[in-house]
Parts: sequence; structure tokens; C-alpha cells
Amino acid sequence: MQQRRITPESVFVVSGGARGITAQCVIAMAQRYQCRFLLLGRSARSVPETAWATDCTSETELRQRIIEHLGTRGEKPNPRHVQRIIRGIQSEREISATLAAIAEAGGQAEYLSLDITDRTAVQQQLPPVLQQMGQLTGLIHGAGSLADRLIENKTPADFEQVYAVKIEGLDNLLSCMPLDDLGYLVLFASVAGFYGNIGQSDYALANEIFNKVAHRLKRDYPHCHIVSINWGPWDGGMVTPAIKQMFADRDVEIIAPAAGTRMLLAELEAGAQAATQVVIGRPLVHIQPTLDDTLRRYRIERTLRAEDNPAVYDHSVGEHPVLPAVFGVSWMCNTCEQIYPGYKLAVMRGFQVLKGIVFDETLADVYTVDVEEVAKDAADGSITCDVRVWSSGPQDRLRSHYISTVLLRREPYPVPVYTDFDLSETFVVPGSEYYQNRTLFHGPTFQGIEKTLNISMERLTLLCRAPNLTPQQQGQFPIQTFNPYKTDVQFQGTLIWARHYYHFGSMPMGAALIEHFRAIAPDTPFYVSIEVQSHSASKLVARVISHDAEGRVYLRVTGTDIILSKRLNQLFEQARVGVA
Repeated sequence: MQQRRITPESVFVVSGGARGITAQCVIAMAQRYQCRFLLLGRSARSVPETAWATDCTSETELRQRIIEHLGTRGEKPNPRHVQRIIRGIQSEREISATLAAIAEAGGQAEYLSLDITDRTAVQQQLPPVLQQMGQLTGLIHGAGSLADRLIENKTPADFEQVYAVKIEGLDNLLSCMPLDDLGYLVLFASVAGFYGNIGQSDYALANEIFNKVAHRLKRDYPHCHIVSINWGPWDGGMVTPAIKQMFADRDVEIIAPAAGTRMLLAELEAGAQAATQVVIGRPLVHIQPTLDDTLRRYRIERTLRAEDNPAVYDHSVGEHPVLPAVFGVSWMCNTCEQIYPGYKLAVMRGFQVLKGIVFDETLADVYTVDVEEVAKDAADGSITCDVRVWSSGPQDRLRSHYISTVLLRREPYPVPVYTDFDLSETFVVPGSEYYQNRTLFHGPTFQGIEKTLNISMERLTLLCRAPNLTPQQQGQFPIQTFNPYKTDVQFQGTLIWARHYYHFGSMPMGAALIEHFRAIAPDTPFYVSIEVQSHSASKLVARVISHDAEGRVYLRVTGTDIILSKRLNQLFEQARVGVA
């Protein structure tokens, strides 16, 4: 089923669409498509505007006229009451201006005063209006509310205020809409949900729920263009001049309205793509320019399920999926990066697989990541942490799965150039042959070797292009700085070398040093040069370098520890391998 194009007959329901940044987006859509809108908002309308306020634009003058008007009615001008009247007048003017701008652009719009957190009101008032407007094209959920304060000062009412508008409001709206026929569902989320932000725990939670809802609904309604846009702060809306100055002090870029609306239109025209989450903006968290001397410890727990990580089914050794060693690297690196916003993986030392994780009866209920700071270098802008992944086995016996030391930096190290590469084609074998003959047991998710170029006792060179993966395929191991999927492809060369010279299956179990310099762009071919450092019938130690045709390095792994075993040949034969 093809996605519907937006035409003048298209109908969009837009919550929060009559005011603020959502209104600017709606006006831009009207200018582009001349389509129709039903704008929802809590503000009540009283048309025409009160006569004594019509020619007044200054808030100071308006406040004075309100005080005088209340005086003529014998009412005492309470400051809060005055401010409520001001907000009501300003709101009404903004709604009228939005409706006028839509009409001027050639679109059509109706405004419905509706509290979307009231399920009964939504289900009673919304369907009759929708029926009059015709077939619904899409929903844009832009309504939101803030109650910023530190978490220790949050109240249940604060949480409810923020959560209800975003999440309960969405649920109420969707309960009145035929999701099978919906062409577009656009959720206005925030980078606060992606990066986090001080004082916005409830707001961040609500916006992250948007991201998860988008992923889930896309699975159930693949024909619909569903996207959660994680916006950074806009120049306007809830960003006051004081907040704007705070962002400037933090070096957080403000989205200009013209740029933001262009981004929305581009997203609407991108097609019903697999990506359901778009992040537009930098972290809101203030990153201290200097590091304090206090060394801290963190503990994070996670539950693993094979169904939440579809990639592991393409990494079965024998009858059961096995978590790839590179996922252990990704797990530790991603955890550290989330603890320290603005810091990225630079180096990992002493990575070891102590006990692999198999998705069988041995799978633990909970896995724990312990992060212990061991050094902070303010001059270098780096943080070094010892990291361990462990779980409790039968009789509460501790099982250590992965250990390593992770070094994060605010700025990456300069990209080195690898000069000792050999791109001569003296031993060309298509990558598909290795996947078919079970030299490699990897399924389509990890099948990125296009061909071998040459092989000798001293080296092996590969040409690779790893598949692009959707967020759903990445599961609990998303690509951040470290890309476990492309790194696994790089390690596969060591398995090819071991089978070629020893006729044994092999498995990576660790690395002395992993250095990350830059990411490999999607759909970009890259080379992997493997230098054999030592080898025997039971063990291979190698240096693995991924680089471009000019030798500029992406990732360099020194002291890769590979075990060789005839038993692995049998297990690889049992693996369920499909070829992409």
C-alpha cells in the first residue's frame, strides 16, 4: 500500500496547532499543499474580541485597560486574574492570526476548543467534526506542557500536567481515528527525551515514550508515515528570551522557524521510511568545561530478550543465538556515553569475553553494567572508566561476561593514515561464498564482506559494505559512536584466515586495544586490512584496521584474540544461515 500524497483535499488534525511553533508548521504546510486542518487547543474563543482591547497591542497598556475595566465592574484587580485575562486575549489573537494565515496561504482550517486529556470530551466532540471534514489524512500531535523543576522538588501534579497532554492526549486522539486508513502520524517530541535535561525528568520521559510509541505503531501500521521528531529548542514558543540566553551560554543552537518548518516539510515528503525517530538538535545538558576530581561509580541494569534484538538470530552458534562479542563492546561504550553527554568513545583497552551470553535456559533475568571512574584528565578532556557486565547465575553465583577499560573524550583523536595496506587482487573470493560454505556462520544482518582481495600467512585484505539497519533491527544495541555491526564484519576476516590456514572454526574473545577515529558512512565501501601478529592451532592474534582507499583509518584493533577449535566447525554447520 503506497503512502498517500498530500493534496488540497488532505485533512490533518493538529493538536496545539493554533499557537506557537506548531502553528508555524501548519502555516508552512498550508503554503505548500493548500490542504485542510482541524486545529485543537484548550483555549476558548470569544469572537469578536472585547471592544476595549481591540486597538491595544502593548502588554503594559493592555494590563492597565484590564484594571480599568474591572474597576468599572466593581471588581478588585487581582494580579493573577489580570494575568489570566491577558493570556486569554493573547491566545485568542494568536489563534485568529493562525487561521487568517492559513486562509491567506490557500488552506482551510477550523478551530475546536478541546481538552485532549479529557477522554470523554474527545470521544464526544471530535468524531462529529471529523465526519464533516471527510477522510482523515494524518495527525500531528504538537501539544505539550512544561513543569520544570529538579526531580526532588517534583510533585505528582507536575508529572500529571506534563504526561497527560503528551501521552494521554495522544491515546485519546488515536481512539477516535481509523489507524488502518491513517497516512501520517507525526509526533512533536524533544531532544530532552533523547539526551535528557536537568529539571525535565517528566518531560523527557513523555517524549521518550513518543519515540517508543512511534516504533511500535510503525510495526503494526507499516503503510503509515510515522515519525517522532525530537526537536531542539525553537526561536519562539516556550523559549523565552531568558531561556534563549541560557541556551546561548550552553552553546545550544536555536532552531529558526523558517529552518524548522523546512525540516518538517522535508520529513513529510520523505516517504513511509523505516526510521521512526528523527533528532534535530544538540544536547540540552550543560557540559562542564572542566572535570571535577571526584571519582564516581554507576550501576545500570538491563533485561535481555532475543525477540527485542532480532539481529542475534543471525548470530547463532549451534542451535541458539549468541550475543556477538562486539555487542559487549557496544553495550559498555554506549552506557558510558549516556552517563557522560558530550563525551564519545576514543579508546577501549583490555576487552575480554569472560562468559558469552547465550539465548537459552542460561539467560539471566537481569544483566548489570558497573562503571567505575578511574581517571579524569581536564587538560585532555577525557574520562577513563573500568566497566564490567555481569549477572547472577544459579545459587546467585556471580557470572562476569565482559570487562574493559573505556576512555571517552570530548574531541576525537586525529585520524591516522595507514600506509601499509595492500589492495592487490591476488586471491579474490566473493563474500557470499564464505557465508554459504559455513566458513562464516553469520546471517544477513552481519553479512558485509563483498570479497577478499588477497591472503597470505602475514595478512588478509577485504572489501566490505555492511547492510544498513533500521532501529528495530538494532534493538537494544543501537549504533552510537561505535558501530557493532560493521565492526563484526571487520572481525570476520580473522575467521576466514583461520579456516584457510588451519581448517578450524574460530571466535573472537577479546582485544588488547580498540581505537575509534571516525564513523563509516552508510552505503560506503571500506577496506579491512588484517595483520597476523602470531598464530597456532588454537589461537590467532591479529591487528585489524578498517580504512578507506587512501588509508584513512576508521577503527584500529590491536591484539585481537581469536580462539581456534575444530568443535566450532560443527557448531557453524548447525547454525541457521541465510544469505542476503
